[in-house]
Amino acid sequence: MTVALVDCESFYASCETVFRPDLKHRPIVVLSNNDGCVIARSMEAKALGIKMGVPWFKVRENYLKKGGIVFSSNYTLYGDLSSRVMNILRDLSPEIECYSIDEAFLGLSSMPSDFNLYDFGCHIRRTIKQWVGIPVRVGIAPTKTLTKVAIYQIKKQGISSNVLHLIGDAIMPALEGTPVGEVWGIGARLNHHLNRMGIKSAYDLAMSDPQVMRNKFSVVLERTIRELNGQSRFEINQYPAVKKQIMVSRSLHPGADSMPAARRPLSHFVARACEKLRLQRQRCRRVTIFIGTNPFAKSTHENFSISYMLTLPSNDTRKFMRIADSLLKKIFRLGHRYTKVGVMLDELCPENFSQGDFFEKIDNSDSNLMHYLDEMNHRGAKIFFGTQGESFRYTRRQLQVSPRYTTNWNELPVVS
Repeated sequence: MTVALVDCESFYASCETVFRPDLKHRPIVVLSNNDGCVIARSMEAKALGIKMGVPWFKVRENYLKKGGIVFSSNYTLYGDLSSRVMNILRDLSPEIECYSIDEAFLGLSSMPSDFNLYDFGCHIRRTIKQWVGIPVRVGIAPTKTLTKVAIYQIKKQGISSNVLHLIGDAIMPALEGTPVGEVWGIGARLNHHLNRMGIKSAYDLAMSDPQVMRNKFSVVLERTIRELNGQSRFEINQYPAVKKQIMVSRSLHPGADSMPAARRPLSHFVARACEKLRLQRQRCRRVTIFIGTNPFAKSTHENFSISYMLTLPSNDTRKFMRIADSLLKKIFRLGHRYTKVGVMLDELCPENFSQGDFFEKIDNSDSNLMHYLDEMNHRGAKIFFGTQGESFRYTRRQLQVSPRYTTNWNELPVVS
């Protein structure tokens, strides 16, 4: 088996520079919803010491003094550019696993035995850069875990081509130069345990006994060890499993201190969660809503949550909005300013199969109505429920959001 990992460089920050070439080589950070914390950094911003996840207010003044550029998150733009990258990769390989918004694994086993994979990696990089404008790194290796090692080595060594083919005698030196904590799937806690056992590098882990490590930790770690030794254990998954739960939550600015102020965003989140539910062709039996006050005010910080179990699973937005509204009334307390509101759907089942009830019958007409609603909105309509409030999307604090260059006619880039 031969695998390639295509990894977009500083993806969110790179998206912001596609239509702003004047920002090339400038420090760039992208902020989370409501401009709360840093969720993406360009290489130049990393060089200034900006850490991932740091609250924006803590670094704002010093960062801007050094000439840094800041953007509010623009997920519409990022999602569209990601789709364009993935479509290019689908044309280049019959096997593709979209691992995240900025990463994809490609199966290359169907390539001829004399095919130059390094040149192919360079071709991938040139094509995406020319057609979309996003720089990528390409790691090629016998297994998915080794491609992750290849990407780490590209960053560590500063390989100018941003392409590395790990094969044969090149694998072991790469493993020796990779800390075990950088191995795919090794979290902070497991890294700590492995370090205490004297396993400090990916090479040390590769040399450990897979069966012993399986008994001591997990079957996943055993598979990781075998992958580091060139034995494929994680196949290309072209059809990822659907989610077992769906959660939609956001921070609110300046916060909600009344029922109407909390109901509007909650209704919006319920509608979004139900849309995702139908997109997965699923129904839900349990809905949970939660609200919380400012976590930074530790002396007065409080969280409240409550759940409701449906007799029959559903994906009807109207039904979930009624449920969410009744649940909110039970946990909302006057005298608090809530800065966090969200909804979670779980106990999911396929849309075309669910456990019935002796006294109730599933009404598929409701599901059909919701699918027609989704189809119309996907075509550009703006149909929403009254409780959502048309202006809710504008109440979020996004002071530095860039235009949606590729998806909105009114925000197309202007060339002078």
